[in-house]
Amino acid sequence: MSSSDPGRPATERLFAAVLPPAAAVAELRAALAPLHALPGAPELRWTGPEGWHFTLAFYGEVPEDVRPELEARLERAACRTAPFALRMRGAGHFGGRALWAGAAGGLDTLRLLAERADAAARRAGLTTEEHRRYTPHLTLARSRRAADLRPFAAALAGFEGERWEAGELTLVRSHLPVSGAPGERPRYSAVRAWPLGG
Repeated sequence: MSSSDPGRPATERLFAAVLPPAAAVAELRAALAPLHALPGAPELRWTGPEGWHFTLAFYGEVPEDVRPELEARLERAACRTAPFALRMRGAGHFGGRALWAGAAGGLDTLRLLAERADAAARRAGLTTEEHRRYTPHLTLARSRRAADLRPFAAALAGFEGERWEAGELTLVRSHLPVSGAPGERPRYSAVRAWPLGG
């Protein structure tokens, strides 16, 4: 549980995501290996393959008593959305702070699922971040200070992964680093998953 204040309800840091299958993760991992030799790579905080995901909606700290309603609404969102084809393709960056891999395939369905995951939270009574146009991405690395991520994005620009079927909506718990050890990364664990299309 994230909240340890005895006067406050227990909370968990949660988000909804589509998780890539092991074969897609292995492909991306192999394509990413040469980037670790580029100038500036050691200064980046690289995400681990075990944590790669396409975030649909970030919920932040969710009170324990709200989670059942959120899960019920996410299940409905999954049932109303058909499975769709997806593959990892190309790369980009958000300013000098985050490097990401992109997606191709059923992006309209992926965006629709993101909207439904966001709506599920609002209907469950959660306050969500201001709604922005959904940009499908899988975060590969972050930088504490602004870095030139263009060479990294350019090196991965031609990457085209194999097609796979996105068939589940997953609720994920994020465990933030607590030890303060250099290089420690957040850990993620799946809480529940629902098949798309019921």
